[in-house]
Amino acid sequence: MYDFLDKLFSIVLPRLRDFRGIPLSGFDSQGNYTLGIEEHSVFPEVGASKQKNHGIEITIVSNSKDKNKGKKLLELLGMPFEKEA
Repeated sequence: MYDFLDKLFSIVLPRLRDFRGIPLSGFDSQGNYTLGIEEHSVFPEVGASKQKNHGIEITIVSNSKDKNKGKKLLELLGMPFEKEA
């Protein structure tokens, strides 16, 4: 899990077109985060297929019980959130 999150946060997400950070709107009331990626091709392990690109939905579940604790946990793991204005 840690290897997947490390690769997601440090390699995959920054390579997305027009990437400016992950929105904070993906948190639920329990501190879990769901992220949608439009193309599965950002993961080379999936393999290039001749089929149409499919999206991937990634849910990060934690045992934190509120949004703030979940956000802090993901920040400490290196999740690149959008900068607040």
